[in-house]
Amino acid sequence: MLFNSYIFICILLPVALLGWFGLNYFGHNRLAGIFLTGISLWFYAYFHISYLFVIVGSIAINYIISLIVELYRKHHADTQARIIPIISVAANLGLLIVFKYTDFLIENINAITGSNIALRHILLPLGISFFTFQQLSYVVDRCRGRAPHYDLITYMMFVTFFPQLIAGPIVTYDEMIPQFTDMRARRIDPENMRIGVRYFVIGFAKKVLLADVMAGPVNQAFITPRELDTLTVIIVMLMYMFELYFDFSGYCDMASGIAKMFNIDLPVNFNSPYTSANVKELWQRWHITLSRFFTTYVYIPLGGSRRGFGRMLVNVFIVFVLSGLWHGAAWTYVLWGAINGLLVVWDNVCLIGVKGCDYKRECRIYIPRKLGQVLTFCFFLLSLCFFRSSTIADALHLIKSIFCVNWNGKLFEILSFLKTPEFYVAEEAAGMMSAGVLNILHLACAAVMLVISFIIILKPNSHEIAPRNDHPLRDGILMGILFTWCFISLNQVSTFLYFNF
Repeated sequence: MLFNSYIFICILLPVALLGWFGLNYFGHNRLAGIFLTGISLWFYAYFHISYLFVIVGSIAINYIISLIVELYRKHHADTQARIIPIISVAANLGLLIVFKYTDFLIENINAITGSNIALRHILLPLGISFFTFQQLSYVVDRCRGRAPHYDLITYMMFVTFFPQLIAGPIVTYDEMIPQFTDMRARRIDPENMRIGVRYFVIGFAKKVLLADVMAGPVNQAFITPRELDTLTVIIVMLMYMFELYFDFSGYCDMASGIAKMFNIDLPVNFNSPYTSANVKELWQRWHITLSRFFTTYVYIPLGGSRRGFGRMLVNVFIVFVLSGLWHGAAWTYVLWGAINGLLVVWDNVCLIGVKGCDYKRECRIYIPRKLGQVLTFCFFLLSLCFFRSSTIADALHLIKSIFCVNWNGKLFEILSFLKTPEFYVAEEAAGMMSAGVLNILHLACAAVMLVISFIIILKPNSHEIAPRNDHPLRDGILMGILFTWCFISLNQVSTFLYFNF
């Protein structure tokens, strides 16, 4: 089920809020937890009923591991079981490998050995990377003695809480479970409801009015990426860059808003990343909870910066390669991760620094922050050629097209897929005049979308806007208009991009 769907907005969300607060109001706290878990599983299974068996099985495995740790400590308080952490990591990564990487492994085995092993085409459960990492962090902390054992319902609420179940943010037990068990937070809070609605509407607008609209030309362009000329590649990649950001950050805004309605605070996952002045700073602002996971459970165990500067650079690079692989089972994702890793390594080497950025050592040369922002934006855009392309060869062709100027008129065909209900009448009128007028209209629409996107990323982000209450009446009217606009435009509903990761 999508947040940007009629069934979610009109049925599931109201039922979830009424059931949760109603049961808690009448003192049925445990039943409220069961109800919220059931709603979350319904939300998840709505995509495909088979997903339910995957997530329930994953929860069962990790809960049993937690229980084993608890029982072991009671009987062997003075010793440490080394096999349990290995089992817990193997169980979670094994589940992820089976569902997400089986065909990728088979393809590479076939390529290396010349064999012809048939691909399995296993259905990828939505959000498996997210809820697997979430549970992996918990069981690892259990094995380290940092996390307590919880009852089954509390643990299931932590794993399945529907606002962040499918596409994050990746939360930890210590920032979620205390909120679920705080009985004071189980009463309706009008202020949290107001903030939650504002978060949701802002994310709703990002998704429906921006990301979904730009998805049309982007998807069409990548059907035949080698036919794109220079200007088409630049415009399409700019659109994809904004589509990806508005899609994922919009989802996170909606998730934060829904959670806030339940008096639950989710961690910030995006903090104006496209205003970053170097790639290292960008990754401190983009998908923050994923970076936190890899820092805590990969970078630090590898030695972090404790084993010298050279080893630290290697550890950083390893983290980014793994991050690329986490995003998808293809060498394009791995190379994308490696490129970003090398750029972060470059920032750590400190040969050229950006004024105002934090460096652990003195840089030899400093450039202005605005120049750093432009360069970082361009570097990330180029790296996304690999992220979006089906093959490395396609990505290299896109980059070549940017720097080897050519023109074949493909742009107008691609931009014809920029469908917006608001411009329907103008589009029909332009089409009756001439193809040239229609092309100019499509180009103007694309320019407007890109200008609006640039303006939005330079303005305060949702986490700065949503809590404000400076002009209640004006803001309320504006949110109402924006929500109605988005609600009417739901005929363009598309799947969130990060559902694939």
